[in-house]
Amino acid sequence: MAAAAGGHGPGGGGGRRGARRAATNILAQLRHGQLSGRGLTRGAQITEALLKERDKQAKWNGIPLLLQKLYEQSHPNSDFSQCQSILKEISPLLSMEAMAFVIEDRIAAQESTFPNTYTFDLFGGVDLLVEILMRPTLITQKKKQKISDDLIKDCLSILYNTCICTEGVTRRLAERNDFVLFLFTLMTNKKTFLQTATLIEDMLGVKKEMLQLDDIPNLSSLVSSFDQQQLANFCRILAVTISELDTGSHDKHTLLAKNAQQKKNLGPSRAEINQATLLNIPGFIERLCKLATRKVSETTGTSSFLQELEEWYTWLDNALVLDALVRVASEEAEQSSTESSDESGSTNVSTQTELPQSMKIMHEIMYKLEVLYVLCVLLMGRQRNQVHKMIAEFKLIPGLNNLFDKLIWRKHSASALVLHGHNQNCDCSPDITLKIQFLRLLQSFSDHHENKYLLLNSQELNELSAISHKANIPEVDAVVNTDRSLVCDGKRGLLTKLLQVMKKEPAESSFRFWQARAVESFLRGTTSYADQMFLLKRGLLEHILYCIVDSECKSRDVLQSYFDLLGELMKFNIDAFKRFNKYINTDEKFQTFLNQINSSLVDSNMLVRCITLSLDRFENQSDAEVAEVLSECRLLSYMSQMSMRMSFLFRLINIIHVQTLTQENVSCLNTSLVILMLARRKEKLPFYLRTLQQMEYTKKYPGFILNNFHSLLRFWQQHYLNKDKDSTCLENSSCISFTYWKETVSILLSPDRTSPCAIVSYIDEAYMDIDRDFSESGSGF
Repeated sequence: MAAAAGGHGPGGGGGRRGARRAATNILAQLRHGQLSGRGLTRGAQITEALLKERDKQAKWNGIPLLLQKLYEQSHPNSDFSQCQSILKEISPLLSMEAMAFVIEDRIAAQESTFPNTYTFDLFGGVDLLVEILMRPTLITQKKKQKISDDLIKDCLSILYNTCICTEGVTRRLAERNDFVLFLFTLMTNKKTFLQTATLIEDMLGVKKEMLQLDDIPNLSSLVSSFDQQQLANFCRILAVTISELDTGSHDKHTLLAKNAQQKKNLGPSRAEINQATLLNIPGFIERLCKLATRKVSETTGTSSFLQELEEWYTWLDNALVLDALVRVASEEAEQSSTESSDESGSTNVSTQTELPQSMKIMHEIMYKLEVLYVLCVLLMGRQRNQVHKMIAEFKLIPGLNNLFDKLIWRKHSASALVLHGHNQNCDCSPDITLKIQFLRLLQSFSDHHENKYLLLNSQELNELSAISHKANIPEVDAVVNTDRSLVCDGKRGLLTKLLQVMKKEPAESSFRFWQARAVESFLRGTTSYADQMFLLKRGLLEHILYCIVDSECKSRDVLQSYFDLLGELMKFNIDAFKRFNKYINTDEKFQTFLNQINSSLVDSNMLVRCITLSLDRFENQSDAEVAEVLSECRLLSYMSQMSMRMSFLFRLINIIHVQTLTQENVSCLNTSLVILMLARRKEKLPFYLRTLQQMEYTKKYPGFILNNFHSLLRFWQQHYLNKDKDSTCLENSSCISFTYWKETVSILLSPDRTSPCAIVSYIDEAYMDIDRDFSESGSGF
């Protein structure tokens, strides 16, 4: 064996250099054996004498020898009694490296080597611990081997530390489906839950194929057995199983690639199947709603050492690790309580042993983060209506409203806790992440769903009714049908509270984007005059214009969200245009506003669409007030100029191409179609197409706009006429029937060169390039 492992025996004359070479050869042969399955595959195959001889020079710290002992003590008929003492020797060697990895800068840590964990894995430690853990499930004897909780915890802890420090171990374990599913069976034991959950979470994060929740043995009873704390941590695991995997490639986000992928995947994805599995677990959504809305406990008793634990938050970024600390603290508190009882006969724990309030709040925040994320994903899934019904019934929205001031949008204290390497305003801190997750939930909840009115309280719902009555228009059915027992209570509903914090947000705040998105989703869908007026009365339009014009916002994301919100707020609403004109009351302000619009049409095109649609409607009304606003409003006067509409149309078509269409910029195509549909209504479509042709010639590039537009419209047919595609969004946002959309596209794509409304009639034969097929393979994106 010595010869096979390196060829340098004790009398071989190799000296220290020979010993180092032998050690290197052993490592090389072990790694080759593990990869090929031939030769040396684990350290137990090497003689003890050789391991002892090479250990010091190789700096193995006795790990191979300890693993050899562990192998001998864990044979099939073993009672594992000696295993734990061996693991107690190995564990500190690995945990020190793992702690260094967590506390140090992670990038620097990854670049360095972790010899103990590497040696442990190389000599077969990882495979041996998996074997020990799973042994009771593999033996068919009537009398099964019993492994103690402490031994399981030690095995899991060592595996986790090795995964943290040694590249490839986590991925290797994740591909062992039998081991992944086995770990879920360990979660039934509260004593081993935290270690198991932490390891599973890391493994699922790198697993190539998404785990199917249906494969987990007795999933429903497992989840039912969890207390609320365990369920919150289980949500960290669920997050990986219900979210569609991000491919990480920008090309995959193009609509061409998405459509091609949908054709390949005819059935539901694994994430969608997993979402359905969760919804079938009795009481699951109800428990999540309770977790999301519960208040921070005021009376958690713990030991005095927790006063110092606030400093530990500099590296804690895992609710599971935090749970472990709190549990240790609680046990210590119980112990000190017993000791003081023995000494003084009193069972009262000192008030100094209270868990700091800031830690309790952070603990709760980290729980709510996970729960809100799962609820948000489910709200965007195929079973959206079922989830909506349940979370309304279980009063999620009123519960979040009650937590808004004290927890979700609480003021930062001077000693607000943040994660290692971040500052208080960093997007990664738990406080910030909770706010963003909360806003994303509101956005998903409100978007195109009548339950959005649960964001108001009863008085605010009455206000909506009063606005409708005053305007002499019918009340929205969803307002009338809203169950008043499920709405927000208190002086203000959640939407009003959101508007209040939105108006106070600093100019550079990262929340502005998410706040605008959440409010916009409340307005999205069929335009409601009462909803718009409710928000206009609270100064929302002036706030948006201040941000766009006076603060001259530079963030493209924030600008886009503001333009989209402004579009929904002003669409078809003559009062909104009056307010706009009152605020934008100088040519200088108006020019700044136009500069912001023109700086990126991809970001502002939804507002351009709103102005175009509103102008068309106002022009067809005979009301004196409307006529006055039409003549006075700078914005409407600007858009009423044919040259301005043609300029927008030309640029909208020019900035998109079939190969670069995404969910973000496809709205430019639909906005250009809206402009042409309104022209068709007025029988001006030929004039618009002829003007586009003339603009091409002016740019000295005949055919380049119209050929591109022809390709875009062919793609539009393929994309929107798909039987799975929901066309109601296009109808609702434009108040133009989808039939008219389809007819207009067909007319524009007519091959008849004599038709005055066909694009081909305006492309000279020499410049015709309309038959080129766009690839769906993803090449050339």
